[in-house]
Amino acid sequence: MKNILQYKGYFAKIEYSVEDHILYGKIEGIKDLVNFESESVVEIEQEFKNAVDDYLELCQELGQSPDKAYSGTFNVRISSTLHRAVAMQAMKNGDSLNSIVEKAIDSFINDNTKQTVDAIWSVVSEGRYNAQPSSCASSTQVVALAGLAYNRKGDANA
Repeated sequence: MKNILQYKGYFAKIEYSVEDHILYGKIEGIKDLVNFESESVVEIEQEFKNAVDDYLELCQELGQSPDKAYSGTFNVRISSTLHRAVAMQAMKNGDSLNSIVEKAIDSFINDNTKQTVDAIWSVVSEGRYNAQPSSCASSTQVVALAGLAYNRKGDANA
């Protein structure tokens, strides 16, 4: 089942309103509110495309740059202990925090095995931030992914 649409670098999740008997969505990842709707399953994708095109056209008419979905910048809130640990690991490796987080997320998205999550969770849950990881991930990945895994305790123990 697919309910995420993509067009010209913009994304929208399609939802259904039981009360109104319509499909609807909004462009995700931008500051501006751009929404669309349709009573037809067949037409909802075209309504999304029309909304994106209308948004881009309006921005051009107003002389403004359109927001880009997912600019590559976001804030992460983690404990001060984990922040210190990952900063120290970054210094030891000659990396920046941004570089470590980017590598960790890439690894998490592309190599998300139960073994990796279990290894990360064991490091986080036992407070062994400087422990040597198993062969499934580098120490940089373990320290940086610890923040991502911290809230996934239930998943890692499944």
